[in-house]
Amino acid sequence: MEDHPVFRQGLTQMVNGEQDLSVCGQAGDAETALPAINRLKPDVVLIDITLPGKSGLELIKQVRAADRKVKLLVVSMHDEALYANRVLRAGGDGYIMKQEAPEEIVHAVRDVLDGHIYVSEAVMGAGTGPPESNGKRKARKLDQLSDTELELLEAVGRGKSREEIARELGIGARTVSGRCTQIRKRLRLKTADELIRYAIRWVETGAT
Repeated sequence: MEDHPVFRQGLTQMVNGEQDLSVCGQAGDAETALPAINRLKPDVVLIDITLPGKSGLELIKQVRAADRKVKLLVVSMHDEALYANRVLRAGGDGYIMKQEAPEEIVHAVRDVLDGHIYVSEAVMGAGTGPPESNGKRKARKLDQLSDTELELLEAVGRGKSREEIARELGIGARTVSGRCTQIRKRLRLKTADELIRYAIRWVETGAT
């Protein structure tokens, strides 16, 4: 599930180029993805974190609740160090960044199809290393945010209004404002404008 048609087409061609793999369907947003997955029953679903409407994380949770067998691999521009563990906790089977070589993405697909968890060696090492070494690693700012707060920050970065975000998340507009204030404080940003600029930069480039 990928909202950029060019990249989606590239993924399709790459997968269809393998003799034992083929694409059975595509979707550009979470709303159309879930019924398509239920109808087509694929062996593996490639999901982006950034999708119109619900985020990729929310889609993973919904798909996993409906189907325990389907494999879910995230292919995204966002930093793996921030999202990989969130994806696995949500029920995903792997995470690979879009910048990786096509053959590595195909390898990741085969890995999750074989029942393995796919993440980079760096993330795997961070997750399995001794507790004291993990504690010494400098925490990233966005690690402080919950999945819902991260989804809200993404919506801000995509230019959505407070009312649009409220409808998508199923909360009140005043709640959106309150949570934005909490996010701003956690990220140590002084003003709402700083939060908006931060969110836009993160959504567009993955930089924090």
